[in-house]
Amino acid sequence: MVDVLIIGAGPAGSMSAALLAAKGYDVLVLERQQFPRFSIGESLLANSAELLHEAGMLEAVMACGFQFKNGAAFVHNDRYSEFNFADKSSPGHPFTFQVPRAQFDHVLAKEAAKRGAKIQYEVEITAVDVSGDRPIVTAKAGDEVRTYRPRFVLDASGFGRTLPRLLDLHRPSDFPERAALFVHVKDNIVAGAFDRQKIRIGVHPDKSDVWSWLIPFSDGNSSLGVVASREHHAKFQGSNEERLWQLIAEEPSLKELLHAAHTVRPVGEIVGYAAKVTRLHGPGFALLGNAAEFLDPVFSSGVTIAMKSASLAANLLDRQFRGESTDWQREFAEPLMYGVETFRSFVTGWYDGSLQDVIFFEHKDANIHRMICSVLAGYVWDTNNPYTGPQSGRRLRALAATCRAGALSA
Repeated sequence: MVDVLIIGAGPAGSMSAALLAAKGYDVLVLERQQFPRFSIGESLLANSAELLHEAGMLEAVMACGFQFKNGAAFVHNDRYSEFNFADKSSPGHPFTFQVPRAQFDHVLAKEAAKRGAKIQYEVEITAVDVSGDRPIVTAKAGDEVRTYRPRFVLDASGFGRTLPRLLDLHRPSDFPERAALFVHVKDNIVAGAFDRQKIRIGVHPDKSDVWSWLIPFSDGNSSLGVVASREHHAKFQGSNEERLWQLIAEEPSLKELLHAAHTVRPVGEIVGYAAKVTRLHGPGFALLGNAAEFLDPVFSSGVTIAMKSASLAANLLDRQFRGESTDWQREFAEPLMYGVETFRSFVTGWYDGSLQDVIFFEHKDANIHRMICSVLAGYVWDTNNPYTGPQSGRRLRALAATCRAGALSA
């Protein structure tokens, strides 16, 4: 008898599977694709390393030789600002990694299997019924249809958003529709031209809502992408690769940095990726990571949110199965959303320009800089940081106004 059926073997699915299997529960993970498989979201946050450590998975990740990451660098014309995670105000790991997700996700899935979780690949979930005393999950593997009645279902299906789709839980996002063109390149960047231990976030010279990411890997490749409104992307003609290089040409410093680069996989595009749901849990199920909420790729929040949701859900399920009283709204949804809303405030601030005013302000207060650094490092559940939680947006806007006033008077 399956105790927990997990949909998806990405970071949220593998971490929750590992945590629950280690406690002796019968865990079955059903994954639609065959691993390893390509995915974006390759620049992790320092809090991800903290969560991996808590789950006993950090050592396996460190053994892979992924690119060490100690912070983020922001570039806009001749302005440059960097955040080193060692400067954060929150306790916890000050480092993380930049990872090809095909390899990273596969490592986590294998770690879950080592702890006793059963993982089946190339299985599609076709129906879910949560109206009875136990969920009923119908799955298809090739020509075979199987039915499961687990005690609980965790949806970690990422952008597939299986339960929101099957149970009609979708809710329109508050964010305008944006698009991303992305690829892996052999970057051929001259040593020392930029800090490979940081993600590079570049801002368009004239349009502050158009930005690029450059995420270096340890093998000399990099993940490269440009995010803009759907309308801005539509201005460029040709193949996806031709359009991407046209977009990169609009940012001269990035174009120069990549003058000898060439693509090593087809250019991909994702449009309208932001998503919300009406609820994060229900009778016999909970939503993890991107299956529930996806904001924007600008602060690499996806994997951190996924892992945090997995940690919260696994701990709560263990208590529930042991007969303890549990409150999924108070002990899962509300704590998770505290951090998600912090990221939401920072994403909103990025696109309305207020966060960029803070990031590029030349006369930073050291203490405030450390608090902002903590958020950018993913420590968004630190309640001692005034720039987290429900007031983060208001405080960020006030800080931006102070920075603008200081810039004008300087």
